[in-house]
Amino acid sequence: MLFNSYQFLLFFPLTVFLYFALPKNTKNYLLLAASYGFYMGWNPVYALLLLSCTAVTFFASLILEKRKINPKFVVAVSVVIILGILFYFKYLNFTTNFLNKVLAKFNTGKSIPIHDIVLPVGISFFSFQAIGYLIDVYRGDIKAEHNFFKYALFVSFFPQLVAGPIERSKNLLAQLDKTYSFDFDRVKNGLFTMLWGYVLKMVIADRAAIFVDTVYSNVQRATGSQLAVATLLFAIQIYCDFAGYSLIAMGAAKVIGIDLVKNFDSPYFSCSVQEFWRRWHISLSTWFRDYLYIPLGGGYKGKIKKRLNVLIVMLVSGIWHGAGFSFVVWGLLHGIYQVFDDMVKPIRKYIPKFFQLLLVLAAVWFAWIFFRASSLRESLLIIKKIFTDFNISSAFGNTNSLYGLDRPNILILLLSMVLLFSVDFFNYKKRNIKTYILSHEWYLQVGAFVLGVLFVAVFGIYGRTYDAAGFIYFQF
Repeated sequence: MLFNSYQFLLFFPLTVFLYFALPKNTKNYLLLAASYGFYMGWNPVYALLLLSCTAVTFFASLILEKRKINPKFVVAVSVVIILGILFYFKYLNFTTNFLNKVLAKFNTGKSIPIHDIVLPVGISFFSFQAIGYLIDVYRGDIKAEHNFFKYALFVSFFPQLVAGPIERSKNLLAQLDKTYSFDFDRVKNGLFTMLWGYVLKMVIADRAAIFVDTVYSNVQRATGSQLAVATLLFAIQIYCDFAGYSLIAMGAAKVIGIDLVKNFDSPYFSCSVQEFWRRWHISLSTWFRDYLYIPLGGGYKGKIKKRLNVLIVMLVSGIWHGAGFSFVVWGLLHGIYQVFDDMVKPIRKYIPKFFQLLLVLAAVWFAWIFFRASSLRESLLIIKKIFTDFNISSAFGNTNSLYGLDRPNILILLLSMVLLFSVDFFNYKKRNIKTYILSHEWYLQVGAFVLGVLFVAVFGIYGRTYDAAGFIYFQF
């Protein structure tokens, strides 16, 4: 079930109504049932996978609590099981294809069968959330949860189930101990958050996607300047798509009474790639920091070891995002960027912030090529075209046939991007627009909300048959 589908427009209000109407001791059971129903909207079989991940980490945490079996062994076995499931669904065919190419090079005449595997949505997210919980129990940061249904809700909570933010046990589990009554101000806050998420997703991301997909599906025919503009717009698309999902998730949880962690914080105003990763997909970057970077030694074993750890973490981050060598390169590039940031840190203060900002945007933009391209080979072709076939006059040529957008839609996209960066700039300066609106009279709040809804209704992208467009990060 997609946030931008008609089904969700029925599912969410009904779930909220029942949550506030039912007795306190049944609220979490309702949310658990709703979460599994939400997830089964894609494929009912996926629920068994989600349940298996939940059961493995739940019972492993109880074993850890008793300390009768070597805790490291329990964690290792459990993590191997979870990552094994993840590997099967996400990386098996990639690995098999690679091995078949190696076998073909050596003329062995043998090949490994390719399996027809459908990647379950959100598997990387709920797998990491469950693993994080288990490690927290192992470290003694939290006590093992003895209520299976409550823990199952922690893993499957529907707003953030399929694309995050990746929640921590200390934050979400503690909130599930409470039940929440209807609070008008909290509901209003949540709805405004959801509305801005819908603007980012349906008005900006889905409109930019038409432009980007049209160019990237014609890489052989497109010019370097067209590919450069498409990549620039992909940077906008993926940000608005993923940040939009996160905001809708945060807003939906807020309506019920639960606070999810912030996942984005004006990342394109960063003055270093290190800062970019403190502002982009915050729940994942902090997960890697706490469960991989610090266990590797962090920055406490010398500069060389620190930089090596950064490269390892970003390599794993690239692999987490997708099964392909282009994702590996994307991750390594961001690792190299951060190592370079660390090396030039003493002289950065002499560079004006505006130029630092431009350098970061250029570096991140270049890396997005590897993220968006269908393969490493295609990535290299795109880069070659950008640097050898760049003609600015061709970038804005026949908008109807190449880009898939007519001129009015391009204008809407550009104006929406101005709105996006204006809001992000105020957020960067700690002047939250939503807080400003909610501090004024009720009729101004109602007017702003109605205008926002009309803006999405009129300028949102719905597809030719009004099909909801999926979120990019569902594939991860």
